[in-house]
Amino acid sequence: MDNNVKQPNLMHDYFVLCKPKVVLVMLITAWVGMHLASNTFVPWNLFVFGTLGIALAGGSAAVINHLVDRHIDAKMTRTEKRPLACKRISVPKAFLFSVILGISGLVLLILFVNLTTALLTFATLLGYAVFYTLFLKRRTPQNIVIGGAAGAMPPLLGWAAVTNEIDACAWILVLIIFTWTPPHFWALAIYRCEDYQKANIPMLPITHGIHFTKLCIVLYTLLLFGITLLPYAIQMSGILYLIAAIILGSLFLFKVIVLYRTNSNPMAFKTFSFSILYLLLLFIALLIDHYVQIYSPSDKYFAKESCLSAASLTTETKCLSEGL
Repeated sequence: MDNNVKQPNLMHDYFVLCKPKVVLVMLITAWVGMHLASNTFVPWNLFVFGTLGIALAGGSAAVINHLVDRHIDAKMTRTEKRPLACKRISVPKAFLFSVILGISGLVLLILFVNLTTALLTFATLLGYAVFYTLFLKRRTPQNIVIGGAAGAMPPLLGWAAVTNEIDACAWILVLIIFTWTPPHFWALAIYRCEDYQKANIPMLPITHGIHFTKLCIVLYTLLLFGITLLPYAIQMSGILYLIAAIILGSLFLFKVIVLYRTNSNPMAFKTFSFSILYLLLLFIALLIDHYVQIYSPSDKYFAKESCLSAASLTTETKCLSEGL
């Protein structure tokens, strides 16, 4: 009976190591990338194996993050109960778990999706687990800005899983998440400023002050507002997405301006929480708009066709020059 009681707890601890909520948000943006890359519904095999491969690799990176940060996590109120910080799971077992997840995910992508997606996923894993967690996080207040590139990659992974190409439109989706990441995490850093100070992590509120961080959040949110209009500007998305982007962007901007003008610490957490909802709704709007364009009888073009990959653009330019 004792074993039956302990086993679910151990399984839950391993599940927690994978940061399931973070991986879920990552998968949603990857799914949107998959669907926007296709003029029909995504083939089931690419969707299933692409999802599994990306999720396993994401879980592997999360476990490595837990491993590297276990001593820091033990000092912070927000993370002190994590499995490695509490030593409920040993370091060798966690490392083996991470290796198994990472290899399994990459093998699935190589065998059942394509090599391009596997290589991009491996680069993303290294970027987050090694470059960001081992080096950037402890060395610079720009850790979130630079390291955010790895966290912004899932839409590109999803797009590549369907097309086996690195498309310009996919990079716009990456740019949206890349620009969203700093205001998202800086709001949390303000809320948990004392925790990061105890752990000696050079987050922006600690190195440059909370007021400066709030100003940066406002400026990045303004930049994000403009960037989210790009899908409509290049005819990647239609009017439905444009309306959603303007409404969501205005709400996000309102939240960060309130944060800037108040000294309320709970407002920082509310801004952080809203930023997650904002990103999810924005990408859902992209998805809905995409299929509305495809199945609307009045539309005579597909969203994807307005986006040229770098290879296609080069080919067309060459043909035009030869014609001239």
